[in-house]
Amino acid sequence: QVQLLESGGGLVQPGASLRLSCAAVGSFFSINTMGWYRQAPGKQRESVATITYGGSTNTLDSVKGRFTISRDNAKNTAFLQMNNLKPEDTAVYYCVASAHIITSTGINYEDTCEGQGTQVTVSS
Repeated sequence: QVQLLESGGGLVQPGASLRLSCAAVGSFFSINTMGWYRQAPGKQRESVATITYGGSTNTLDSVKGRFTISRDNAKNTAFLQMNNLKPEDTAVYYCVASAHIITSTGINYEDTCEGQGTQVTVSS
């Protein structure tokens, strides 16, 4: 079973920075794509950023130039550096990851996991 442990949210003023972390723990062969999506009250969920094992990234247009996703493969951990935060960035941020599982009987499969979410509030 794979768990994602998130940290780093909080309440900040506009223009401030926050860094979110997401660590994958448990039993798996490898962690493939990792990323974050966010959901604000009354709005649809949107993907903020993703990063593959090889380091290829995709970032939501509205956060490009402000948010940077990175990862440490040795620690199965991803990071989302958020700079110049704006009130419209306020949301619950959820880490997601795709894990490659190999069971004791040799069955291979991909499992998508989601973290518990962390609140990011940007307000003056």
